[in-house]
Formats: sequence, C-alpha cells, structure tokens
Amino acid sequence: MSQQNINNAENDIVNYDENDIQILEGLEAVRKRPGMYIGSTGPSGLHHLVYEIVDNSIDEALAGFCTEIKVDILPGDVIRVSDNGRGIPVGIHPKEGISAATVVYTILHAGGKFGGGGYKVSGGLHGVGASVVNALSEWLELTVKDGENVWFQRFERGHYDEQLKAIEKTTETGTSVMFKADGEIFEQTVYDFEILLKRLREQAFLNAGIKITFSDLREENDIKSETLHYEGGIRQFVEHIHETRGHVPLSDEVIYVSGMQGDSFAEIALQYNDSYNEIILSFANNIHTKDGGYHETAFKNSIQRVINDYGKKMGLLKDKEKLSGDDVREGLTAIISVKLTECEFEGQTKGRLGNPEVKPFIEKLVQEKLMNFLEENPEIAKAIFDKALSALKAREAAKRARDAERKKNAFGNASMPEKLADCSERDARYTEIYIVEGDSAGGSAKQGRDRKYQAILSLWGKMLNVEKARIDKIYGNDKLSPVVTALGTGIGEDFDIEKLRYGKVIIMADADVDGMHIRTLLLTFFFRYMRPLITNGNVYIAQPPLFKVWRGKKERYAFSDEERDGFIAELSEEGKYKVDVQRYKGLGEMDPEQLWETTMDPERRTIVKIGMEDALKADETFSILMGDKVEPRRKFIENNAKFVQNLDI
Repeated sequence: MSQQNINNAENDIVNYDENDIQILEGLEAVRKRPGMYIGSTGPSGLHHLVYEIVDNSIDEALAGFCTEIKVDILPGDVIRVSDNGRGIPVGIHPKEGISAATVVYTILHAGGKFGGGGYKVSGGLHGVGASVVNALSEWLELTVKDGENVWFQRFERGHYDEQLKAIEKTTETGTSVMFKADGEIFEQTVYDFEILLKRLREQAFLNAGIKITFSDLREENDIKSETLHYEGGIRQFVEHIHETRGHVPLSDEVIYVSGMQGDSFAEIALQYNDSYNEIILSFANNIHTKDGGYHETAFKNSIQRVINDYGKKMGLLKDKEKLSGDDVREGLTAIISVKLTECEFEGQTKGRLGNPEVKPFIEKLVQEKLMNFLEENPEIAKAIFDKALSALKAREAAKRARDAERKKNAFGNASMPEKLADCSERDARYTEIYIVEGDSAGGSAKQGRDRKYQAILSLWGKMLNVEKARIDKIYGNDKLSPVVTALGTGIGEDFDIEKLRYGKVIIMADADVDGMHIRTLLLTFFFRYMRPLITNGNVYIAQPPLFKVWRGKKERYAFSDEERDGFIAELSEEGKYKVDVQRYKGLGEMDPEQLWETTMDPERRTIVKIGMEDALKADETFSILMGDKVEPRRKFIENNAKFVQNLDI
C-alpha cells in the first residue's frame, strides 16, 4: 500500500476552511531575532526560507491533496514555490476579520497545524514557516486558486497595503508563493542549487509518489532542471545513496518494512553493502532527526536483537558468541521514517525525536517483519550474517591490537610522535594543534608559531585509505597513529573527550587537489573513529591565502581570485603602477613570518569550524573518490571540475 493511499485511507479531513486557522501569538520579534526562527542569517538560514514554504506544500501532500510541487530559482535569486493542493483558505477569519490566508502570512503561529482540524500530520516549524518567511523577505507575493477565483496579495517585509483580492476566474486549485529574501537581514541572498536539490530530493524520497520539479532559471545560458519523482520512496533513497557513493549492495533487494499504530505510520528501508561503514538516516514528519531519537534507538536495538536471534536459531553463533551493535550495522544503509500526529523534538538543535511511544512501535515492527524476511530469504540472511560475523572477528582483532598498544605504552609513558612539536601550555582550553601536510610546511609552521599555545604535527607520505580499512588496521598505522597519540583521546569505543590535549584541532593543508585530499581523509577519519571531536566543536580547517599582492612595502594577501583582482586595482591605483602577484602553490612557499601573519595568528587568521554537515559531506566525498567504482568518481569530478583542476582520473 503506497504512502499516498495510506494518507487517503486515513484522511477524514473534508472541510478545511477559515475556522481551521488558529492564532497563538504575534510576529513582532522575527525581524529583530531571525536566528531564533531560522537558525542563522547565513547561508543555512537563507535556504531554510525555501524549505519552510516547500514544507507547507508537502503537508498538503501528506494530507492527500497535493501531487505536484514546482520550485524555481528566478533571476535575481527570487524563489517561486507552486503546488496543486487545496489552496490556503481565503475566507474571512472569524477572530481577525481578515482573510485566513493573510492571517497565515502575517501572524506567527497561525496555521492549520494546531488543534488537529487542518492536518493530521505536518512538518515545518509548527505553523511558523509562512509568516517568518514573509517577515524576512524584501517582498512576497501570494497567489491562491480555490477552484473558482485566483486570489492575490503582495507583502513588503511582512506588511501589506491591500487586502487579498480576486483577480480572475479559475477551475484550478493550489498555492503559489514568490519571495525575495531581504538583504537587510541576510549576509548574502544567493541560493546554492545543489543544497536545495539535495533537500528537495530527500523530500521526494520520503513522500513516495509526489512529483517535485526544481529549476534554476537565473542564467539564460545555463538553465538547470531536475524532476524528482520516486514511486519506490525510501527504497529508492537507499539505492540512491549506494549509487552516489559507489557502494556495491550484498543483494539486489532493498528490505522494506512498514506499519501503522493508530494514526502513526512508520516505514524502514535497509540494505547492506560492501563497505565497512554505516549510514542511518532517520526522519520524523519529513524532518531529518540528525541527533536520532526514540525511533532510531529502537531500530538499532531491534536489528541487533533480530540478527543475534537469527544466528542462534540457525546455529550460526557459538554458545557465548554475541554480535555487537557495531557488528550488525557494518555496511548497513538504512532510512527510518515516521509520520506522527504530534512530534516532540528535543536537544539544542531540535534534532532528536522525543516521542517515547515510538520506541515499542518500532521495536515490534522490526522484530516481527525483519525476522520474517530473513527466514523467507535465507540467501540474503546468510550474506548479512556473514558480514556481521566478519565484523565481529575484526573487532576482536582490534581489541588485541588495542591491548598490545596499551601494553607498549603501559604506566602512561606513551612517547609523543617524533614529528610533533608540542606547546608548553597544558590546559586544553587554551591550546591548539596544527596538523600540517608535509615537512616543508611543517618546518615553517614550527618556526612561525606561538610556542606556548600552538603545537605542530607534520604528516608525510600516503595515508591509510579509511574507506577500505576496519578499525583494527588503524592501531599501529604509522600515518594515523601519530594523530591518535598526539590528541590523546583514543579511538572508537575507547574515545574519551576528557583526555583531549588540545582544544582546537586545526587541519592545515595546501589550497589544491592534494590539500583537499588530505583534508577529506582526516575529516573522514575523525567522523568515523573520533566523532565526538566534531560534535564537540573541536575540529577546524585553516584558510591559507592563495596569492600575495604587493607594490613596494604595501602587501596584501588574497584568498580568492576576486580578492586578488581587487587588491591589484587598489595597489595599482587603477593602472598607474606596476603590482607584483605571487601565487602560492603550497604552504611550504611561505616563510615562517608570512605563515604566522596569514594563517596562524589568532588575531588575523581565518579558521572554519567543522560541523556534522561538513563531516557528512566529507565522508560522502571520500566514499566517492576512494571507492572501487569508477563511474561515481567520474561524475563527481565532472560536476566539480571548476573546483578541482588537473585532477588525474
């Protein structure tokens, strides 16, 4: 039974009118404190505006009334979102005395998502979305088709001069919203096509059958368009992940289980592949719960129990043998999606699902349906079990390697790496370590640093490909173990953030393809084996300049081609004087003083803190670049040709 059919079968909402729009509070604070509503006024907040409007159309699809959504980026970075849903109610609101559609776009917490009258299930910010987008837009134009009339209203920074009015007749229904993000609020108002595409594709996977057409119409000679339509829903989501990362599935079939409990619906799609890494993405009402929650915990516990029970039942496990959660999740890609009447989100970023009633629901669903699948598909079950058993043996090998390492470094006498130039300060609140590519750059960094607070660790040679290595291969590896030893935290299940010797771990590599490779490798290593470093906010990327521009004693350091050209114009005084330009091919070309001034001086440097989104992207990139499949790597290089030049495929 498809998601659309389930929605239609469950849907008993026939009348959706002005009486369903409830008001909780006003809109006064949005422009004063936009970060409270959209997270930030940087790129993530800008793109969030689009998500909020699209989420309203998705809610119409969840209710069974919308099948198509169109999203366009127009010239001038204007956004247009259109759907063929019922159209926002246009009748006069009983309390406010104005159109219900106007209420939705001008009063915070006004929408059909409160009180259960308009929607059984909804995503978005619980009715905040439309009014917040309106408040943070230079202008917004709302067009509603109700099957009889086309209604129109224009807003400017949340205010309006004219009421919603009928402008022509129609037999169609739907809502169209066009808006321009306010340059007074946002740092920049240019949208990234790939960022929006990823989110829209995710929504199309999570809502099987819905058709989303996404077009970038900003450049007449470079129009991009994608049609996102997946009848297979989250099954195809799993296949897409494997295809883009170049992973080879252990079987042709994606395992799919689903079920209902009252008004709640849950579906899970999973498939094992030839990698050593797990990818589990969980969602609640189409919102990515990146910090997990009861639904994700229940799935992890249940799949471990099911595979252990299967092994015992089939005599594949010895009496005292037991597969750990890591064993059964090695090489697993899974999507968990729940649709609830009321989601409770927890945590600082609201990224964790806090509905406890979901846990027994998911546990029962996985326990019964996954066990049935394994018993009915013995070949697939054996491939999964053999993979987990192999992981168990590798874990035991890792324990032996770890114990040997501990024995070698007994009584806390572990010697620091030979290429570590340590700092004198011991309080991690003040210290930082630069992990530098190459001895030449490492030498400049050691001479130019602040020896009290800054440590330098030089890396050399070809590093271990963590895409093709389990944790047992990390211990004793002469390229990665110096990093582990210097940081002092241990890895994997031994990781202890309290033992971190430096508050900032800064990756400093050349601004070229090789530098991108070393950054990607280290970020992936941290993500897979020392993840709390990232979640705790300890990992940074240094930003060395690309050019030195000077005339006489006047010097400028440029971090982009545009900045270089600006400095040339400035120092040449619009062409009257000759200006010298040096392109830095590597960090080793800078003398210690230059490296300090541009890249290491806390007063002047630029360093970028790495978050989970960055680490996930690095992990995905590394899977593509370092995996066995040629085609995904070729596609990645073609799509990123402007960023990676002279790269040997």
